[in-house]
Amino acid sequence: MPLHQGPPSQGPPSQGPHASHVDDRDRRRLAVNPFHGATNPLGGMTEAPPAHRLPDSPLPPETAYRLVHDELMLDGNARLNLATFVTTWMEPQAGVLMSECRDKNMIDKDEYPHTAELERRCVAMLADLWHAPDPSAVVGCSTTGSSEACMLAGMALKRRWALRNADRYPAKDVRPNLVMGVNVQVCWEKFCNFWEVEARQVPMEGDRFHLDPQAAAGLCDENTIGVVGILGSTFDGSYEPVADLCAALDALQERTGLDVPVHVDGASGGMVAPFLDEDLVWDFRLPRVASINTSGHKYGLVYPGVGWALWRDAAALPEELVFRVNYLGGDMPTFALNFSRPGAQVVAQYYTFLRLGRDGYRAVQQASRDIARGLAERVAALGDFRLLTRGDQLPVFAFTTADDVRAYDVFDVSRRLREGGWLVPAYTFPPHREDLSVLRVVCRNGFSADMADLLLEDLERLLPELRRQPRPLTRDKGAATGFHH
Repeated sequence: MPLHQGPPSQGPPSQGPHASHVDDRDRRRLAVNPFHGATNPLGGMTEAPPAHRLPDSPLPPETAYRLVHDELMLDGNARLNLATFVTTWMEPQAGVLMSECRDKNMIDKDEYPHTAELERRCVAMLADLWHAPDPSAVVGCSTTGSSEACMLAGMALKRRWALRNADRYPAKDVRPNLVMGVNVQVCWEKFCNFWEVEARQVPMEGDRFHLDPQAAAGLCDENTIGVVGILGSTFDGSYEPVADLCAALDALQERTGLDVPVHVDGASGGMVAPFLDEDLVWDFRLPRVASINTSGHKYGLVYPGVGWALWRDAAALPEELVFRVNYLGGDMPTFALNFSRPGAQVVAQYYTFLRLGRDGYRAVQQASRDIARGLAERVAALGDFRLLTRGDQLPVFAFTTADDVRAYDVFDVSRRLREGGWLVPAYTFPPHREDLSVLRVVCRNGFSADMADLLLEDLERLLPELRRQPRPLTRDKGAATGFHH
């Protein structure tokens, strides 16, 4: 089955006395606003271009722009999308810098040495931010996002394990495995599928919605390439206890001799905890943490797509996975799945680091957390909902309907809020909590206190109608949710 389906099949034109007087050519001619024609309102505007094949002739640039622009008006408003963790607002100056760099290819480091230098500086800044014992020894790179960064981290874990077990792998009866919570982002399942690794997942239990350290250690054996800890679960915004996980694996090594490394998926929390939870130990301060990733385009406050992957030292990233590129007459290591990609997002990341500094990031993330906590409390005060999290870790909170609410469910709430432009995802939790369906609100820079007030006002306005329903009305809950991690 192809990844992209073609246009829907079109049957032969209608025939006979009942055929439509407006055939396809007439429809295409009538579909175009004459004012889209440059200079002469009728010039070049006799018919609309086809949608599923290349047009025969060029269009004026303003006409092409207007046709595409008008169709995109049907998209949702990104600023009202409370499902996404991705940055939806940056300063105009960042946009100008990005436009100046969009033609620079990040892989051409010898042609664009200063763009490569800004990437190197960002890696050094993150190494320092995440308390690397020796920041100069850290190996790291930019990626298109955390998904690619996780793939790279997983590849390094598998290769390190394979090198340690070269006497028995590859073999038919030896299969590497990766231990993680069932709440991981879907990219980890993709990694295990693509790189032929068994995914061993710790299920949710009761009110624990992420990985349990002891249960994770119990799933490890001689074929475990590593354990993934999530600093900021996408399901509810909570941090996994990375220090406790490392302690459980330390105890496992004392008992069995198994030395299992940890990768921290800090897609969101890696750019929140260093500023708001400075006493939380989760990063390279823990010797067992071999690598960390984050999304520059989430709480790194940059437009998509940019991510970062860092390894504690060269020993954590096998040398044969690293490609060498000549850079300013020297040797620059690169490690990425992609080659050609724009340098604009990396430049925007450096701009944001330079623009905000530690104090600026702290102020932005604190404002997002304050809005999340305040909004969560006000949602709870409505009486119809029960909070699972309160926005006091990631600026994210999840909530479900109260036990005595029978007239509607979270999918009804999500659908009705969408009528006002708000995208608030509703989704069901994974094993063993499939009984639990929730709504989740992601608060990020650009979602202001005023916007939070507007969201709450819309929710309050909908509640009387929802309470009068005879029963929940959403039939296809799988189609109703906008949540896809």
